[in-house]
Amino acid sequence: MSKYLLVGLGNPGDEYANTRHNIGFDVVHAFVVKHGAAFKVERLAYMAEIKWKGKIFICICPTTFMNLSGRAFKYWMDKEKVLLENSLTVLDDLALPLEKLRLRGTGSDAGHNGLKNIQETLGTNAYPRLRFGIGNHFPKGMQSDFVLGKWRKEELPLVGFKIQKCIEIIESCAAIGLDRTMSSVNNQVYNTE
Repeated sequence: MSKYLLVGLGNPGDEYANTRHNIGFDVVHAFVVKHGAAFKVERLAYMAEIKWKGKIFICICPTTFMNLSGRAFKYWMDKEKVLLENSLTVLDDLALPLEKLRLRGTGSDAGHNGLKNIQETLGTNAYPRLRFGIGNHFPKGMQSDFVLGKWRKEELPLVGFKIQKCIEIIESCAAIGLDRTMSSVNNQVYNTE
């Protein structure tokens, strides 16, 4: 069986629940729920294991806080013997509008502390990631409040729709590969109309 590591980036704790910065947690949680599994508290992460179409997904939401996400990523990748190219990290992205998702096999951390720590821990930036656009509609100097803030009511339908799209993307990456999935994802503009 092929094995995959699905990593949702976010911060543990109720005060961070349903915030823009925790969308990685929310996507992985929705994937786990769809497949009838449940998280348990394990070393450095909430972890769930899913079997789907001859594949095993090790799904983690690190409990190390965003800035130390690399510790959980590396621990679970090594423990479960998952190839780096069979990982997928899901995160928020300020540089992308809310209507966009971006799937890449490599790239810079673009100032994202979770990616920065993963890159430092692994010694490479060549690992797949799915960026969930959160937009950047905030007053100057208020970036942190925006990122750590909850979604606005009018954003929720699109956020929910994109979470479902992310589940399809995760399944597609495992079924047909990253490259073929990228070509169908990266030029899409998502809306609920």
